[in-house]
Amino acid sequence: MKSTGEPETEQIEHLPEGDEQTLRASLAGTLVTPEDEAYDEARQVWNGMIDKFPAAIARCTGTADVVAAVEFARDHDLLPAVRGGGHNVSGNATCNGGLVIDLSEMDGVHVDRREQTVRAEGGATLGDVDRETQLHGLATPLGVVSQTGIGGLTLSGGMGHLRREYGLASDNLRSAEVVTADGEVRTASEEADSDLLWALKGGGGNFGVVTSLEYDLHPISPDVFALFVWYHGDDGRDALHGFREWAADAPREASVLPFTAHVPDIEEFPEAAWGEPAVVFLGCYDGSEDEATETFEPLRSLAEPIADLSGAMDYTELQTMLDEDYPDGLRYYWKSVFLTDLTDAVIDQMIDHGLASPSKLSTVDVWHLGGAIADPDQDETAFWHRDKPYLLNYEANWEDPADDDENVAWVREGIETARDLAVAGGQYGNFPGFNEDPAQILFGDNYARLSALKALYDPDNLFRRNQNITPNQ
Repeated sequence: MKSTGEPETEQIEHLPEGDEQTLRASLAGTLVTPEDEAYDEARQVWNGMIDKFPAAIARCTGTADVVAAVEFARDHDLLPAVRGGGHNVSGNATCNGGLVIDLSEMDGVHVDRREQTVRAEGGATLGDVDRETQLHGLATPLGVVSQTGIGGLTLSGGMGHLRREYGLASDNLRSAEVVTADGEVRTASEEADSDLLWALKGGGGNFGVVTSLEYDLHPISPDVFALFVWYHGDDGRDALHGFREWAADAPREASVLPFTAHVPDIEEFPEAAWGEPAVVFLGCYDGSEDEATETFEPLRSLAEPIADLSGAMDYTELQTMLDEDYPDGLRYYWKSVFLTDLTDAVIDQMIDHGLASPSKLSTVDVWHLGGAIADPDQDETAFWHRDKPYLLNYEANWEDPADDDENVAWVREGIETARDLAVAGGQYGNFPGFNEDPAQILFGDNYARLSALKALYDPDNLFRRNQNITPNQ
């Protein structure tokens, strides 16, 4: 399960003392090395399954620090890993024996109300952006867990509650400041370096360190309507069939994420149902409560629910609702495949295999796509699979390291079974396992152009701690 471009190591590697002092002197921020008391904490990322030992961690405070770190990694043949929020499930934010370029202290957010745009630094999280934009009744489509970093999310697409109305996070990316492998600071926009902007919109972390991102904003009132209804596992097939019928002509203002789960042992649910298999609909409607109630009524009456927690809520509350389900240090392994149809075979697999997960914290998710995501042509941005109406994602979430093999095997078996279906193909860059699959399955026919741009901006493949695109030499 080794990640692309990363050496295996059984011991901590150290920078030569002279090189360490050179790097330390070039930074306004802090350099953390294995000798430092802060090292063990600094090297941790969100996924507790990732346990890496970088030679150094450069905690950058600005773009000049990032330039210094990139140049040092290049000149000393060190593998760089870029950390924003540190939430990528594959652990791209750290590495063995290399240099972590840590942007977490670069988290400033500035809203331009007149232009309806927001610019955020590369270490900002979804919560940082939502907090500032909602002051003005505005939002940009991001993800669904507020501690997620905006950089990694956006560079691989970015799917959130507003996806069907306003598209992917990357579709709303207006410009970005990028430090490329040559140490140059570039502004990628439609007016300058437009090819680089095209590549950033779905091409992952292949093209440099993104130090700030500018997004388009959209009016989102403080209150939206959240769909959150739980059905008994025995009613799961009928519920998913009902969802499929509803999704065929669903309005763009509505986005729904059905998933398998087990009822948590908390007071919001009847105690008799705790631990029971379930099928859940989580959704968002951007509009009036009356419209939302009418739109979601078919999904709230498919059977007798275990619990229906739907209702109007603050948008920022919706954006944080799943946070406690994905804490730091839990063990995660997620893989995905796009679907051209939600067939009976897919639904049967979700029920039969999904509800038999070895961990009761695990889920199998179906992201309803389409709407604004499908509006651009497939070659309009690097994100290729926008024509697919669904994404199937296997999420293994568990606590005990002794259960690693069982949970990883459950995900891989489920995804391989799904890939054998005629309706399945591709992969989503934010749910990539451990990057063990070839990058071509993410990028489809866009791969050739991405490879040519990789040769232009990173010919020596310095940035390879990702779903790696090989430079076209």
